[in-house]
Amino acid sequence: MILVTGGTGFIGRALVRQLVEAGHEVRTLIRPSPHSPRLPKGVPVEVAVVSLTDIRGLRAALRGVDRIYHLAGGESKAELFETDIEGTKTLVQVADEAGVQQIIFLSHLGADKASAFPVLKAKGIAEEHIRRGKTPHTIIRSSIVFGVEDNFTTEILRLVRISPGFLFIPNKGQTRLQPLWVEDLVTSLLWSLDHPDLQDQSIEFGGSEYFTLRQVVEVILLATGKKRLIFSASTPILRVLTVILAASIPNFPISGFFLDYLATDRTCEADSLPRIFGLMPARFTYRLDYLRKKSWLEKLREKQANLKKAN
Repeated sequence: MILVTGGTGFIGRALVRQLVEAGHEVRTLIRPSPHSPRLPKGVPVEVAVVSLTDIRGLRAALRGVDRIYHLAGGESKAELFETDIEGTKTLVQVADEAGVQQIIFLSHLGADKASAFPVLKAKGIAEEHIRRGKTPHTIIRSSIVFGVEDNFTTEILRLVRISPGFLFIPNKGQTRLQPLWVEDLVTSLLWSLDHPDLQDQSIEFGGSEYFTLRQVVEVILLATGKKRLIFSASTPILRVLTVILAASIPNFPISGFFLDYLATDRTCEADSLPRIFGLMPARFTYRLDYLRKKSWLEKLREKQANLKKAN
């Protein structure tokens, strides 16, 4: 049995689907919430409703579990402490007691317990908890991930759509990124189960190409047929602007955490996936069809095609 934390997230849903398709029994951890969980549709998966800081609940959730994928992460400062730091600490403690064979932890490039950025600091502390545990582990530091319903390209496009003909990006848009397609990341997570040489190792995964943030925005504009003027502003000014806009625009797509992700270069060696798994990552510019708004005719054709497959 494989336990997945964060199984209702963007990456987690794709991972759960691939694990089940590969024949694994999967149980996903869902924290108590009044909202319905976004589980992958049509995928048979067990569910354990429990907080990562609930030791008793975790002990029950880990019965029969031999591998853990730890993908859960916070989206606010309070959640970072509760989920990434305390939650990881508790999960490792219970996994040690239960005799779990392996924890695969998804972290970020740039994770460091001494980082000035809360997200990267929290992931760095979480990595330390995992290394200090008795359970064999693999820590995967990923570059920024893109795909359908992601928190990267989709949010940038949302910002483009509500912008009045122009938009601001931080630090002259010179931050270097290495976008990684979600299916390539998930395939690598899945294959990590069969690589004993990765035990107790930290590895870094990224896409096959490097882009500046400005180039990423330009590619998204080109892929969606949008035209916007791009201006630069300092990160502190954008933080203030983000707070003001978030207070006045419902579901404003950019947050302080989003700016943290883009504050420093997020790159690693481009040959990491081919070297470790023989997997050539998809090119960023070739996988952005999901951003393009489809016409009613295209939607009708897709619906008809799906009906034919179902029959």
